[in-house]
Amino acid sequence: MKRKVLVLGAGKIGGAIVDLLHASGAYEITLADSNMAFLQQAGGKKAATRHVDVSDRAALTQVAKGHQAVISALPFFLNPGVAQVCADVGAHYFDLTEDVETTRAVREISKTSPVAFAPQCGLAPGFISIVANHLAQSFDSLREVHMRVGALPEFPANALKYNLTWSTDGLINEYCNPCEAIHEDKLVEVMPLEGLETFSLDGIDYECFNTSGGLGTLCETLEGKVQSLNYKTVRYPGHRDIMKMLLEDLRMKDHRDLLKEILERSVPITHQDVVLIFVVVTGMREGRLTQQSYAKKIYAQEIDGKLMSAIQITTAAGITAMVDLFFDGKLPKSGFVPARERSATPICSPRCISGTIAPRSSGSGP
Repeated sequence: MKRKVLVLGAGKIGGAIVDLLHASGAYEITLADSNMAFLQQAGGKKAATRHVDVSDRAALTQVAKGHQAVISALPFFLNPGVAQVCADVGAHYFDLTEDVETTRAVREISKTSPVAFAPQCGLAPGFISIVANHLAQSFDSLREVHMRVGALPEFPANALKYNLTWSTDGLINEYCNPCEAIHEDKLVEVMPLEGLETFSLDGIDYECFNTSGGLGTLCETLEGKVQSLNYKTVRYPGHRDIMKMLLEDLRMKDHRDLLKEILERSVPITHQDVVLIFVVVTGMREGRLTQQSYAKKIYAQEIDGKLMSAIQITTAAGITAMVDLFFDGKLPKSGFVPARERSATPICSPRCISGTIAPRSSGSGP
């Protein structure tokens, strides 16, 4: 019998989630959104579609009834309401949120519900935390865990050297909100856009800097076990300085709706993107100070006759792999499911290294 799942959000990521779930043949899918055009484009023959205002709790409750799981590909600020609906109807909950406060709200809802709540199941947070935790477990003691992720245009052609590839709300949120880290054994809060570093990979120069939310619950998992833990977003050199001028000097961080309007009007989207994943773990192993890295690039590609961007592929693959593992009995069936509970998730999951996201990858991994 097929597993009944409800996907909320028919945008770029929601549509990719539907495609991957449908390709497995194991799911009966319903896709819900308030945008009829998006529904018709993303649903097709792969999913039943429901036109619903997802911010309307009563209407969403009626749509969610009868589904075993709900996958939210919605903007982060809608997810607490979705989580409450899942608790009310007894459906397991999965999301992609990078927002720290949203995850805290989901955790609170999970405390009184018999179903599972697994937020932060995309790329970062999500897959990146699983990679880092997997590497960390191979050490006797840890010194540093450094995580770097970037969704970048393959062919940058503007001053920002950037194209919109995912949620603009999420992008602005991670550039503006405080960031968690562990520094000298202590859990600390650091400012976004600070901590600028540069590095090269495959002969290309990059910069990276603090952004919010990418660690997920990994600080909680590794607190007391590592001296230094941080997450930074990767961009091409020069991007950080322009964004810092916009957000801080021009005070656009106090006018996020206006900034969203400007970005979406002026910065084009692209399907010619590359996702860069770079994790470095340092610690003691068998009495010697040792470093182990995971570096990979994933490019846009055609899947089942449809061109998908790299960020669509990596994000959708992360959350659909989590849903697969949940229904296969490899994750807790109730309560809040933090990163440490996902450490058994194989980095070699079929969704994560098969033809789905591995072609044209570079670097090495465990």
